[in-house]
Amino acid sequence: MTQTRELTLPTDPEAALAALREASAEAHVVVFKKSPICPTSTRAEFEFKQWLKDVDDADPVRIAWIDVIAERPLARGLTSALDVAHQSPQALWFTGGDLAWHDSHGALTCARFTEANGG
Repeated sequence: MTQTRELTLPTDPEAALAALREASAEAHVVVFKKSPICPTSTRAEFEFKQWLKDVDDADPVRIAWIDVIAERPLARGLTSALDVAHQSPQALWFTGGDLAWHDSHGALTCARFTEANGG
């Protein structure tokens, strides 16, 4: 099983971005934004969780989950701070302190996560 650890973000978008930059200096960090009532989010979350099962133990990944309904100010504020359009579902991939990749909806597949992870 992977060394995936969940990362809890501050509710303030600027503080969350600082935490993401800091955490991604040590490991890949993926922010997964989703709606609990959207079938597209459910499908994308399934793909993401399937990918997580195959992540190599030597390559830890930290995950921050954001519910775009319950955490609307964080979800929208984070993408605004990154100058990225808000989407749901959406993945924001941080590496080395920077946003390395982001995508949404049907592009969130096991194959795309593998590619983003350098595989």
